[in-house]
Amino acid sequence: MSALLQRRLTARDLTELIEEAPLEVARVSDEHRVNLASRLRAVPLNEHRRLDAWMVEQAARPSTPFAWSPTSARRILGNNALRRGVIDSSDTILNAVREELADQLLRAVRGYARPGSLGHWLAGVSHPVLGLITAEAANWATQVLECVRGIGHEWRVASSDVYYDVAGARTTLRGRRDVLVGTPPEGVIVRVRAGQPGKSAGPGLRSDLVVATLAHPEGLAPRRYLGLWPDAGLVLGVDGTMDNVRAGARDFVRAAVAQRRHGLAHVA
Repeated sequence: MSALLQRRLTARDLTELIEEAPLEVARVSDEHRVNLASRLRAVPLNEHRRLDAWMVEQAARPSTPFAWSPTSARRILGNNALRRGVIDSSDTILNAVREELADQLLRAVRGYARPGSLGHWLAGVSHPVLGLITAEAANWATQVLECVRGIGHEWRVASSDVYYDVAGARTTLRGRRDVLVGTPPEGVIVRVRAGQPGKSAGPGLRSDLVVATLAHPEGLAPRRYLGLWPDAGLVLGVDGTMDNVRAGARDFVRAAVAQRRHGLAHVA
């Protein structure tokens, strides 16, 4: 059975969720991959489809097009700042964020930032907005660090989210991840979210879990996928079981169907 774990967001509870993660995990086979691809191919779309946990949680309801803002940029900048080694140095998070911003702007000035990228957007904002972006990113990095620094296990900030292109289905799946504890498949993946978890938080975590599993070279699931909601003081988690992997795959197919229905309704 697929079960959703819930604890308070404390260093002790988070450590227990990591230590108690099951050792045996699911493994997806080529047959599983082919089956998912065939089910997504059966839901045609005129353009390349991108699905993630947010789409699953929102039942693929249409939303406003993505646009960069201080809140949408804070996670990338904040996580990049943490990867600069703030934890093991005398530098501050604020200085690390400023260095990350400087690097992004330098790339834009040298012509390396693509139109629509974070660096390209940063190069066009005003100084007051840059100050707001800096504050948002520093707050994000501080929050992430406060969540995981006391867990007592080796961890690192993920270099990027994880992606999986479904062969022949014109579909890319994206799994959100912020912190990696241990190494796959023995590892636990942590993501951080603002606000509080809704009723669809469980399916969202399973969606991230299935992407991490599909993207693994051997098709191995992480031992546990944890979602942290610091604002609500809660941790939710799902184990890397085959039940959860299958449930996550079904949720993606449902999201694809809902996305197509919304698209047809818009055309009509």
